[in-house]
Amino acid sequence: MAINHLFYPLLMLLLEWMTPKYNARMRFLEYQIEMLRSRLDTERIITTPEERKKLVSLGEQFNHEIDELLKVVVPDTYKRWLRELGGGEAFKRVGRKSKFTQAIRDLIHRISTENKSWGYRRIKGELKKLGIRIGDSSVRKIMVEDGLGPPPYLRQEEPPITWKNFIEAHIESLGAMDFFTKKIHTIYGSYQVYVLVYIHLGSRKVYHSFPTEHPTHDWVIQQCRNVSMWLDDEGLGMKYLIRDRDVIYPDERMKAFFKSDGIKVIKTPVRAPMANSYCESYIGKYKSQCLNYFVCFNENQLHYISKKWLAHYNFHRPHRSKGIDNNVLDIDFTPTSEGKVKCKQSLGGILKHYYREQEQDAA
Repeated sequence: MAINHLFYPLLMLLLEWMTPKYNARMRFLEYQIEMLRSRLDTERIITTPEERKKLVSLGEQFNHEIDELLKVVVPDTYKRWLRELGGGEAFKRVGRKSKFTQAIRDLIHRISTENKSWGYRRIKGELKKLGIRIGDSSVRKIMVEDGLGPPPYLRQEEPPITWKNFIEAHIESLGAMDFFTKKIHTIYGSYQVYVLVYIHLGSRKVYHSFPTEHPTHDWVIQQCRNVSMWLDDEGLGMKYLIRDRDVIYPDERMKAFFKSDGIKVIKTPVRAPMANSYCESYIGKYKSQCLNYFVCFNENQLHYISKKWLAHYNFHRPHRSKGIDNNVLDIDFTPTSEGKVKCKQSLGGILKHYYREQEQDAA
């Protein structure tokens, strides 16, 4: 008993010491809630079903005595939640059910992500063309809900264009060039030669220079002349030429040479190898599918391999690039289902293509 008489006074002293501090903390939190409420644009806070369940479960811990604590809704609303829960009703979301199907929402999302500069009015016009009747505000609401825009750069006088969009917009008049190297082995030792590769992005047709051990600036300019003549022979137009920042290129002389033909030379950004991805990808294909199978002993052998490869690549090899649809690059080629299937090989069977034997060939 003596212990109890001693314990109770100590407990009361502890409570008297802690209660003011606890009450002050509560008032501090309540005032912050009032500050936040004063900054809201609306007096009504729409709660989600999950939030209602959480509030009710917390209120149950102190017998739902919430009149002085409730800040987001009025006490009558909380009591209605209790009645609904007691009657076995599930909490439902507030507001009207959207009259637009998920397919329409997905279509708006697709159009917006594929066209970053389009606003909701532009998208609404496209939907109208597709027979979908929807208001401007509805398109805007769906875009805002999905975090689609409008992008901040629309307010600028000249919106920026991404590298990918630039390539796609100018692909028919774009060219790219790069170097690859190959070891030449002789009885006196090995040395490395350089080959300049040019690819026309729109047609995917490719040109190779003759190999050289010393790619001087004069040699590069001569290859530029050869590329210009090759473009004329193939009937390919070019307005822009992409190249990397290799010191092999004579910067000003190249610009002056191509400027005379109405071509602008564009250097890739610093440390951005993917900016010249078309050329890089082509060189990778050439090496993995052909060149890596050979050991070269002189420049003429390497050039012969390149010529055979280019004849195969530019005229007989199917391409799966976007817009080409797994066809050959030769625009005069016409598929046929008549005739016996034959196989033609070159470079010892490294390169193969199949064709149908025509009647005149069989005769």
